[in-house]
Amino acid sequence: MSTVLDKRPAAQQPKKSARRRLTLAEWMLVIAGLLVLVSAVRLITGAHGITSVGQTSAALRLAVPIGLAGLGGLWAERAGVINIGLEGMLILGTWFGAWAGVQWGPWTGVVMGIVGGALGGLLHAIATVSFGVNHIVSGVAINILAVGATRYLSSFTFAEMESGTSKQSPPIESIGQITVPGLSDVMATLNAKHWFVVSDVAGLVGGLVTNLSLLTIVAVAMIPLSRWVLWNTGFGLRLRSCGENPIAAESLGVNVYKYKYIAVMISGGFAGMGGAFLAEVASNIYLEGQTGGRGYIGLAAMIFGNWMPGGLALGAGLFGYTDSLNLRGGGQNVHALLLLLAILLVLATAWAIYRKKYLTGAVAAVTGLALFFWYSSVDEVPSQFVSAAPYVATLLVLAMSAQRLRMPKANGHAYRKGEGK
Repeated sequence: MSTVLDKRPAAQQPKKSARRRLTLAEWMLVIAGLLVLVSAVRLITGAHGITSVGQTSAALRLAVPIGLAGLGGLWAERAGVINIGLEGMLILGTWFGAWAGVQWGPWTGVVMGIVGGALGGLLHAIATVSFGVNHIVSGVAINILAVGATRYLSSFTFAEMESGTSKQSPPIESIGQITVPGLSDVMATLNAKHWFVVSDVAGLVGGLVTNLSLLTIVAVAMIPLSRWVLWNTGFGLRLRSCGENPIAAESLGVNVYKYKYIAVMISGGFAGMGGAFLAEVASNIYLEGQTGGRGYIGLAAMIFGNWMPGGLALGAGLFGYTDSLNLRGGGQNVHALLLLLAILLVLATAWAIYRKKYLTGAVAAVTGLALFFWYSSVDEVPSQFVSAAPYVATLLVLAMSAQRLRMPKANGHAYRKGEGK
């Protein structure tokens, strides 16, 4: 193999296109502009529920299991293992979390939920890392196995408990909540005033300081912790090298198999924690089918976040918010969001034209006009669309963000020990 050097002067060499990252000040301006736009839409439509304290609280509660599943996918794929089995690991987390939570308390349930998810991760690692099974096939098998295993286990555990059935556990003791005294009441009062921007900010802050589950705090802390471990420690550097170039990593003395196993088991553990959250916080029982495809949405949130913890958190928040619309306001809130999306697409059209991406601008313009026509022609969207909103949002976001994605280079690639020697 030979390397050809470009001998042309620097001025004549083609320039590499690099996307400049936004500064913190620019991000703050973007967030402020979005808040102003949301507040304006709220006042125009009268849908005050879109930024209420209850809406924010519900969105956070629904975003946590999605975010934990996505965080699990991030750990596995940064080590080069595609983890389609997140849904099955969530399911294992719900069952193990509920089984232990009913008998020994909620925190024991959380620990066992993590263990249950990690067991699913171990099976996935054995299949993909040691035996070279296709990652997608292994993940789908884990999902199917989890459904069958939990149904079988429930038939002779929960079914024999008082107030339990083969598809539902007895109630689990509450894991505990906290409310910031004073601040919570002030934010609720300001939010009820329906003032421009001020009430919207109060609704967002109020939802973060009112009836906040202790497990939510732990789950949210996992995002910056994962960012620090993966990008600021030697362990994280070695793990990520396995997902970028495992052969080069092995040639430098990295035990690639070991790091892949660790990453996939941690991945399963995060998904298991998300399952325990569903069983103990989102509800207080295990119920067959309660994951509702959140493992797949978590995977979509990870892709939307470009395999980065911060972007993943934004994606989980978006999907959690759209999911929470089923619980609060329903059709009226989704109807207001149609106007918000139409305005955002108009702005996207202008930006695409400015960057001379005329096809993208045309698609955004047509979609924006269609949404505005829909908003103008109905007073409330059908309940069926409200239920489908999280999944529609998943598809739209992935379609819009596909051009900027960059996954780890060796993600999903077959690797056999000894190739780097």
